[in-house]
Amino acid sequence: MPFFHTRLENGLTVLVETVPTARSVAVGFFVNTGARDETEAEAGVSHFLEHMTFKGTARRSAWDVNRDFDRIGAAYNAYTSEENTVFYAAVLPEYLPVAFDILADILRPSLRPEDFETEKKVILEEIRMYEDVPESVAWEHARKLYYNGHPLGHSILGTQSSIQALTREQMLAYFERRYGAANIVVSVAGPIDAELVTSLARQHCGQWFRGSSGRTDRREWRRDPGTFVLTRERVLQEHVMLLTAGPPAGSPHRFAGDILAMAIGDDRGSRLYWELVDPGHAESADCNYYEHDGSGCIHTSFSCEAEVAEANLERVQRILAEVQQHGITDEELRVAKNKIASRIVRASERPMGRMSSLARQWLTTGSYHDVDTELRLYDAVQLDDIRTCLDLYPVDTCTVIAFGPAQRLAGVDAIVV
Repeated sequence: MPFFHTRLENGLTVLVETVPTARSVAVGFFVNTGARDETEAEAGVSHFLEHMTFKGTARRSAWDVNRDFDRIGAAYNAYTSEENTVFYAAVLPEYLPVAFDILADILRPSLRPEDFETEKKVILEEIRMYEDVPESVAWEHARKLYYNGHPLGHSILGTQSSIQALTREQMLAYFERRYGAANIVVSVAGPIDAELVTSLARQHCGQWFRGSSGRTDRREWRRDPGTFVLTRERVLQEHVMLLTAGPPAGSPHRFAGDILAMAIGDDRGSRLYWELVDPGHAESADCNYYEHDGSGCIHTSFSCEAEVAEANLERVQRILAEVQQHGITDEELRVAKNKIASRIVRASERPMGRMSSLARQWLTTGSYHDVDTELRLYDAVQLDDIRTCLDLYPVDTCTVIAFGPAQRLAGVDAIVV
């Protein structure tokens, strides 16, 4: 599939992969900013700003934005993570110019004071909603405790107090600091011509201010093992997470880290599945690899009744210790590769999948991999590479965070949160 990239004079990066057989086109604006790029005083501003982009521009009201997307049958949305804020749409090819116009327009929002105050109430309600979801509460505390002292521990939503105190002027200053063209990647995939995309980028984004790019704190994070037990009324299940360092984005060991996590904790056929889920010891158990900018993480978790949490924690720790000592088997390596290959190929069959993959690769490695190259990189991983990854990033030196009804776990008394 032909690939093209260019950088406009103001620093905006444009990526295009032409997929002649596709019947739709996907376009995404990836702003290289998220919760980790916020100061303490502006916690939650990235996600708040994502909401504000849909509230209107100099050319469109909030109603116009939704109407214009709806008129072309677009599937569109946005999301905020620790590291990126992404705005995207999938449309029929003939409507790419309109979709591009709308997305570029909302990335220069009006930020009207009245809209700011109205949307602040929406954000506060969203925070309250997630505070009622035990899995979300558990993950929020786990990230904060594991990354204590590192910006990857920042909350994406922020807190009630930080959002209440946030001002429009703070949001505007953040926008001017992080939403410059040099800090944005536009990614497009589908049956389209690269010259058309470049022309659209120059037309709609060529006058954007350049701004700064990158982030200042990209240090690798490792934390000494420890255990934290948290509790709250009316939580029925125990949610236990074990976090440890993994290869960062751009590391040559990231492919081994992904395979390793798949072998340990895929939701079907992994060591955790057969040890915890299949026998009925836990409702769920998995292991995932997160390749963050500068500092990766391997995250193992399970959910179960509080009465069996201690025994399940011992099971998980035993599995991780065995993997750390002996690695994984040839069969586990082969199966994990097949699952990852299937994941990559299935995602690549949709322009949305390719569009997202292009941007993620570029933001994390500054390079492009077609599907065949990505498959080869995973297929090249051997047991020796798994061993090297384990030596560099031991999976059994974990920070344990439990949230649920248990009053004590692993010899540690619970703290009410």
